[in-house]
Amino acid sequence: MAYSTCQWSVARAELRRARDQEALDPDTLSLLAMCEWWLGEVPSAVTLAEEAFRAQLTAGRVEAAARGALDLALISYTAGEAGLGSAWFARARRALAGRERSVAGGYLVYAETVSRLETDGELTADGGGAEEAAQAAAQLTTLAETFDDPALRAFAGVLAGLSAVLHGHVQEGFDLLDEAMLTAVGGRLPAMWAGDVYCSVLHLCEALGDLNRMRRWTDAMESWASPLSRRFTYYGVSRVHRLQLSSAEGDWDRVVAELDDRSRSLAPAHGWVAGEGFRELGDVRRLRGDVAGAKSAYAAARDLGIDPQPGPALLTAAAGDGFGALAQLHASLATRRRFEGGRLLLAGVHVAVLVGALPDARSFAERLTAIAQWYDSPGLRARSAHAHAALALAAGQPEQALTRLGEALEVYRQQRYRYGVGSVHELLARAHLARGERGPARAEHATALAVYRSLGAQPDVDRLTGRGRTPGGLTGRELEVLAAISAGATNKQVASELVISEKTVGRHLANIYRKLEVSSRTAAAAWARRHGIGS
Repeated sequence: MAYSTCQWSVARAELRRARDQEALDPDTLSLLAMCEWWLGEVPSAVTLAEEAFRAQLTAGRVEAAARGALDLALISYTAGEAGLGSAWFARARRALAGRERSVAGGYLVYAETVSRLETDGELTADGGGAEEAAQAAAQLTTLAETFDDPALRAFAGVLAGLSAVLHGHVQEGFDLLDEAMLTAVGGRLPAMWAGDVYCSVLHLCEALGDLNRMRRWTDAMESWASPLSRRFTYYGVSRVHRLQLSSAEGDWDRVVAELDDRSRSLAPAHGWVAGEGFRELGDVRRLRGDVAGAKSAYAAARDLGIDPQPGPALLTAAAGDGFGALAQLHASLATRRRFEGGRLLLAGVHVAVLVGALPDARSFAERLTAIAQWYDSPGLRARSAHAHAALALAAGQPEQALTRLGEALEVYRQQRYRYGVGSVHELLARAHLARGERGPARAEHATALAVYRSLGAQPDVDRLTGRGRTPGGLTGRELEVLAAISAGATNKQVASELVISEKTVGRHLANIYRKLEVSSRTAAAAWARRHGIGS
């Protein structure tokens, strides 16, 4: 049959012709729904699957109906329809009442456990999620042995692997996940469910900053998905993940050229990964100086339920509102699971140092170190070292900064994280300069500049070459505050004129004093007059 040989279009045409002649039995109707799904026709697939679900119930085939409901739950969740997903889970649960010890019951255990981990499970050993995953894995192992079902055996391995990772045993966990996915490679795991496993693991790799492991899993996903169908949802997912890796490796031209279209075409079927694609695109556009394009991509990510931070906060900081950026990062961190904080916390350190909020910077760096120690991921360790180096430079400790920057640089090179390499070389230049080592400082500065130029990171190039540099290194907002006080305005008047709070005005003044190395309003106003600000 065409379906068994992956000829989805041919199989769909044959099944449609059969349906035109007579009503299809529930199993054949489910087969037609899967053809539509393979071909990326998600709305049609859902309609047919719902019809098949009702037909299975009418025929008294409760377990088959429950399996259909679980497929619909998975389709709904991946499309970003969490409410529909929950409703289909509930239908499957009701159908299986009294029949929990079944193959379909095992699918339900797996799906609900993973769903809770991905939506509200705190990923620490004492957060409940890891223990729940371990218990579910044991339950699935028993069911797999009872029914000799390879899919349930694979699901047990996946949950055992996730539990190990959440307990901080990262290598052991990924070994279990690798072993479990051999079932998918062998074609013994339903494609829809295999694709969901791949997505869960790839998200975990990305959040842990483990780019090398992400490459291996992306390679595996592409090898599995590519022969099946280029219109297959998870083929599109694999392409978005590949472009995320291209972004890290510095192939930003390719990212800008392809990622928007890839994410838009994927959005109806897999909103979550499409949203991650838009977030990545926003970051590349931001780093290239395309502010409007970055904001548009971040908005698309939000529409698909993805928080695009820290990118929007870094845009806010670049526009001169460092404290506003800091507030955005605090708000986002309050809603993120622990292991997802790595990228936000490093950005938080940079923004906090920028505005002189060193207690916040120290708090961010300490939280990042705790996460890196728990998960023992090379990417998280590098981010932690990077954060502490920035903090050490702000505290006037260049020797300590040099040590930590060396640690970060080694990992970024191994992980092929190009922009991270450039950022570290920039800080190395500052650290050498602080030690009076002008030769090494010039060499590191030149290396950072070369990396930024190769990427097309124009704002960073302009900053290092002095183009567009503001007087005294003040931000645009700080220049506005300085101009106002040099004209004799009080803090209250400045707040009213700029539509900000008096407290924010005070913070801006503190930063102005620090940057200009003055200690009074009068001295700051005199500096402004000498440099033609506010005249």
